[in-house]
Amino acid sequence: MLGIDLGKNSCSLVGFDAAGVVVLRRRARRETVVGLTAKLPACVVAMEACCGAHHLGQLLVAQGHTVRLMSPEYVRPYVKAQKNDDRDAEAIAEAATRPTMRFVPLKAQDQLDMQSLHRVRSRLVGMRTMLMNQLRAILLERGLTFPQGRRKFEMAIGALMHDPEAQIGPRIRSLIGEVRDEWTDLDRRIAALDREFVEHARADEAARRLVSIPGIGTMTATALRAAVDDGSTFTRARDLAAWLGLVPRQHTTGGKPKLLGISKRGNSYLRGLFIHGARAALPSMAKAEDATGQWLRGLLARAHYNAVVVALAAKLARIAWATLRKGVTFERQPEPAHA
Repeated sequence: MLGIDLGKNSCSLVGFDAAGVVVLRRRARRETVVGLTAKLPACVVAMEACCGAHHLGQLLVAQGHTVRLMSPEYVRPYVKAQKNDDRDAEAIAEAATRPTMRFVPLKAQDQLDMQSLHRVRSRLVGMRTMLMNQLRAILLERGLTFPQGRRKFEMAIGALMHDPEAQIGPRIRSLIGEVRDEWTDLDRRIAALDREFVEHARADEAARRLVSIPGIGTMTATALRAAVDDGSTFTRARDLAAWLGLVPRQHTTGGKPKLLGISKRGNSYLRGLFIHGARAALPSMAKAEDATGQWLRGLLARAHYNAVVVALAAKLARIAWATLRKGVTFERQPEPAHA
């Protein structure tokens, strides 16, 4: 068992033998780690799932090693006092020996590329929102208010720029033009990424199956494929929903279980996509004459709308797992007629 504590420039390596005795302690630069592991016999290499771990893991797998990636929060309890890089590497190796440890699947390069595209798009959307909020505040200082919604705001700004009677100075008018040009460029870049996601979803068979599910579009399908690939990481549909943080926490009082709020653990970006998709699909799905529609109508009658949205998002996650694992396309089953 070889534990590697990854750093920006240097890495610490600690190796255990079959009896758990430390037989190797080494510090090496990141670019020399691959050369060092090439001289070792095939073994289990454990690392924290952090930046650069997947790339290095692919190189180590090519050398014949078995790579185990773990979440840093699961490694922390095994770190001894007076924390340093060597003890971090030792804790990583020790944590990987636990039979109940949860491991992160090693991602391929195309999965990492798709995740990078989603991160870039999320950043661009955040920059666009920041620009528009700043412009709203600037105009509010001049007594100008606008309706909510990006499209309505863009139309109102266009009308303002063409209104010669507007009570704004020439410098602020030119500033508004500069901000509009900047968010137009952001719109163009975001639209280009959206088209790329659509093309990728059309070319990938599993993504096409995911898009057949109501509430799951190309954004969610490509992001999910980049995160979990074929779904083999999870043995049950509930495990995927729990990984997304969509499963309610339970508290037992006096022997009676009580459901609390969702855990919000795991991938927050994917969780947001599932919840937004469920919110968009809920009105139409609740009207459908099938088992899901009947279930949603019952929930809406006794629970808050937002709670129903989250419950539907968890169901969509379980359906997505089934389509990935079984290789089938989603089809609605009509409710059987009662005599």
